Amino acid sequence: MLLQNATVAGVVLTPPDQICAVVVLAAAAWCLLASWVTKTHSHVDRLWSITPVVYVLVYALYDVVANGAKALDARLALMATLVLLWGARLSYNFARKGGYSAGEQDYRWPVLQKLPVLRHPIAWQLFNLSFIASYQNVLLFLIAAPTSYVYRAATVALPSRRVTRPPLNALDLIATCLFQSFWILESVADQQQWEFQQSKHRARGHPRIAALEEDYRRGFLTSGLFRLSRHPNFFAEQALWCSFYLFSVAASCQSPTEVAALFRAPVDWRAWVNWSATGAALLVALFQGSTPFTESITRGKYASYAAYQKTTSRLVPWFPARGKQISSTGAAATGTVITATGERKSTRARKPRKLED
Repeated sequence: MLLQNATVAGVVLTPPDQICAVVVLAAAAWCLLASWVTKTHSHVDRLWSITPVVYVLVYALYDVVANGAKALDARLALMATLVLLWGARLSYNFARKGGYSAGEQDYRWPVLQKLPVLRHPIAWQLFNLSFIASYQNVLLFLIAAPTSYVYRAATVALPSRRVTRPPLNALDLIATCLFQSFWILESVADQQQWEFQQSKHRARGHPRIAALEEDYRRGFLTSGLFRLSRHPNFFAEQALWCSFYLFSVAASCQSPTEVAALFRAPVDWRAWVNWSATGAALLVALFQGSTPFTESITRGKYASYAAYQKTTSRLVPWFPARGKQISSTGAAATGTVITATGERKSTRARKPRKLED
């Protein structure tokens, strides 16, 4: 028996909305219970590349199951394909780092748990319930929520109702190109970090790379994409989901004329914003809070990291600061470096080098 639309607090929930709501609740409950049993808190991390794929597939395939293959919407099929690629690659990257192994957890959770405000067991369990288990799982649905918006546009426009489905348009092409570009950027950044970490720890099959000797001494990667951004993978993840949101804007346009109107001055920003932007906005906000916390841990571990922060953009890839260099053990300086023994050494007579490749 097929589900019917339901109204909750004045909001109409389509059948896929209802299915996804059950998945969110089940995922949150599992993460909470698993944290109590295992005493670890990375269970949402294990779902990060999985549940958004599930949500997108629910919207893309529900009408196919209900009404046959002809009910498949082209835009939903495109969105599902892109998110499948994203989820498959991210799951592979997480798995090769041991993320799915029993007992593994993100190194940041124990550090966070030691903060004075969260140190008390009751405070930590409230945080575990409200943020780790609940909020993050809701967020994973919300970043996929543009699919819900597109589903509504497509199902309201079923042929049987004599309304034309919103066709694919130029904005869909833009969204696809942006999504794929950021997917590639994230893939390259993760691969560069993987190769560095494996060779740094001399893992089997990963010999040391001569060009990375300075980075080995520092302890962290400053070459490749990490020369332009301290966290190019974080930037790409945020930008990727912002690009995904554009599909919902495209679904609001019934003709090329309406698409062109989006770019016509003066720009009507109301045409660019709908409720499904919430997920991308909250994801960006999450990274703005978590990235400084992550870096505070890294800065305490590596003596040169503070210097790296001064020369390199945090998220958005950009050219490194000119006229500064990073020693393998000391701070950034203009004309001065600090050697391994703590001695200040002048470099004013030499041309300042850029960040090591």
